[in-house]
Formats: sequence, structure tokens, C-alpha cells
Amino acid sequence: METDFRRLVRRAGLTEGTEILLAVSGGVDSVVLLDLLARSAAKFALRLQVLHLDHQIRPASRADAEFVRDLCSGLDIPCQVETVDVPALARERRLSLETAGREARREALLRYAAEQGCARILLAHHRDDQAETFLQRLLRGSGKSGLQGMAVLDGLWWRPLLDFSRQQILEYAAQRQLDWVEDASNTDTGFLRNRIRHQLLPELREYNPRITQRLTALSRQFQLEEDFWQQQIALVWPELLLADNDGLRLNRLRLLECHPALQLRLLREGLRLLRGDLRGIETVHLEALLVLLRAGRSQAELDLPQCWAARRYEQLWLRKSAPKIEGFDLRLEIGEPLLLPDGRTLLAELQTPPVVADCGFALFDAAQVQFPLWVRGPLPGDHFRPSGMEGRRKLKNFLIDIKLEKEQRLSLPVLLGRSEILWLVGLRHSTVAQVGEDCRKILVVRLF
Repeated sequence: METDFRRLVRRAGLTEGTEILLAVSGGVDSVVLLDLLARSAAKFALRLQVLHLDHQIRPASRADAEFVRDLCSGLDIPCQVETVDVPALARERRLSLETAGREARREALLRYAAEQGCARILLAHHRDDQAETFLQRLLRGSGKSGLQGMAVLDGLWWRPLLDFSRQQILEYAAQRQLDWVEDASNTDTGFLRNRIRHQLLPELREYNPRITQRLTALSRQFQLEEDFWQQQIALVWPELLLADNDGLRLNRLRLLECHPALQLRLLREGLRLLRGDLRGIETVHLEALLVLLRAGRSQAELDLPQCWAARRYEQLWLRKSAPKIEGFDLRLEIGEPLLLPDGRTLLAELQTPPVVADCGFALFDAAQVQFPLWVRGPLPGDHFRPSGMEGRRKLKNFLIDIKLEKEQRLSLPVLLGRSEILWLVGLRHSTVAQVGEDCRKILVVRLF
């Protein structure tokens, strides 16, 4: 095992003096990896550091931390011990203890690696862990992209034991007469992963003694296929992305042109870019997005884990949360600039004819306007007399007809003279108080 391990280190391409960080829990897997690295560090001129995270889940966790500290001291390896109240974190983030512990460890490792300038973060996952991960994700509803499992090298993360079995690790530990601590929570079948390890996998081995090898091989096959799909995503994505200044705006028609298998992966990529990760995203969420994309309704939305998605006519809009529309009701005084919630400004002035209109102006016969002037958002029941059309229309129906997005409709500034709509600001004038030849005083409202 040691010979194979050194071959892996050589292939990793680490240069002399590279700082690497190893997560050590005190269990047999991480202790074996620590021993292998300690015996190889001098040969490859690597600078090894250890981080242990005390999760405070068990009373014995403090003793585990002391074990790891003493072990590293005997090997003359720097060891950082950090403490996180994982049960409190789980309550705060509304996560399971298992997920909260994983997130706490990941965050601590990334932060400490950045502080110490480490080029790699090493984890002691092995082949049996890969099989367990495959089954866990399968049971939770992951698609093929999620079933690709863990990679040996994934950015900063390095799992050099991933091709070794737990049995090989135990044999190495016995041969080297290594000590380790047993985490009692690893036998607690209240955790899904433990039920898979102690109940499901042993049952599957009754049907196929090589089930672990088969599942890890299948996981590697999915990784290979995922590499191909990532190439396809890179080719299509520039044609798909319309804007990224407020979440992501994707071209719905271009998405629909893609093969259904590619559609799913493109949606998954959009969620990954928006959220930064795909934790909590399962096949059911991607299928809900597809329904939103293909449905007949031109405007619809849905909530996803840490994400909000909406169809807005021929665009798919992804945001971390739904836009918040604040109501407003503002008085517009003559000669006093009024700052609108969207950052633009209105200025109302009284002038005598002639006045030359501009695209940013609205002109009204001041004698026919009912003062004072107000600016607010649209309200249910609003009616409007659009210029160029006969009669009154429901404002909501008019805005839908001109294909204004829901958020634009709700936040649109509306200029009123008392209760009569004069101007959908920057969009459409009313026929109310139109300027005629006998007009003596003109109300000029300018938008800038």
C-alpha cells in the first residue's frame, strides 16, 4: 500500500516545499493517511499540517482532539484544533447533524488552508466511502451528475486513498501497529450513511460480493460522462446567458432547442453558478424547473433550495431569492425634484406654450389636471386611458398586453392627479388633460 501511495503522490505533481493540509478526525482512515504522509513527506519535500475539528456532538470529542494533538506532536507535525458547536449550527441552519458537521469541517478547512497558503486539502475518503456516497445520493434522488461521486482531485481537495478499500487500510494499520479512536456515532443507525454502511451494503454483498467495486466503477463511469457534458455546457452557455447583473437571465427558446439531457445539465449549471454549490438540489428540483420552462404560462415562478426561479416570457430568471417590491406613495410638488424608488428623478414644472416635448417629458393641460400630484405603484382596480386608444382599460390588463414583466408591473411609477392616472412614468401617457391649441399653462413632467 505504501508503494502505491507514493506513486499517487508522485503523480499529483506537488513541487518541493508545497504546503498541504490534512483533516484528521482520529479514526483509522485519517490516522493511516497521516502515517503514510509522515513517511513520505521528507522524500517528496512536502510541508504537512493537520487540522482537527471538535464537533462537540459527543462527550468524548475533547479526548479525541487530545489524541490527535498528541499523535501529531509525536510526529513533529503542526496541528490546529478547532471547536464548533455542530448541534447549535444544525439548529441555526436547519440541517441534520450529519450535514451540519460536514459543512463545518469544509468551512474550517478552507479557511485554515487559505490562511496557511496550502495548495492541497487532503481527506481520507476510501473506496468504501465512495460506494456509500453513491448509494446515499441515489436514495436522496440525485441524477447522473450527482452520482459521479467523489473525485481523487477536485480543485484544492485531494483524496489519495480513494482507490484503496477499508480492508487495505485496516491491514496497513495492523501492520504498522497504529492506534486510533473509534467514533461511537459511526455505529448510530439514526444517520442515513451508517444505515447504508452497516445494513444496506452488507445486504447487497449477499447478492454481489464485489458490490463496492461495482459501485465505484459505475461512479467513475459517470465522472467520465460528466466530463463530456461539461464540454457541451461550455459550448452552449455563451448562447444561453442573456444577463448576469441580477441573478441569471437565460434564453428560454435556446434552452428548449437543446436535447432534454443537455437541458437538465444546463439548468444544473445555472443553479451551481448562482448558488456556488448544488447542495440540496435533487432531480425533483431540476424536473420542476423543466416544467416551469415548458409550461404554457408566460409568467410563473417557483421556490427551490436557496434559489428562486421564474419564467418571464422568453427568459428563465434565476435568483437567490425572490425580488422584493416595496410599495410607495409620494407627493410630487411643483418645482421640487422627486427621487423615485428605482433611482430615477421626476420634476414637475408649469410653463407657458410653446413647449417642445422630448422622450423623457410628459405634457398636460394644467387647467384640466386635478392637483396635487402623486406618484405610487399600481393598485388593484386601477383603470387607465391609454393614449392612442379609445376608452378606459384595466391597468393590469394593459400592462400584461404590452408584455411587461410582473416585477416591472408592480414597481412601475404611476403619476396621478388626485385619483386620475396621467402617466405610466416613462412608458405611456394618458388621454387625460391633453394639450390643445387653447392651452394657456402646460404642466411639464420630466423624467431623468
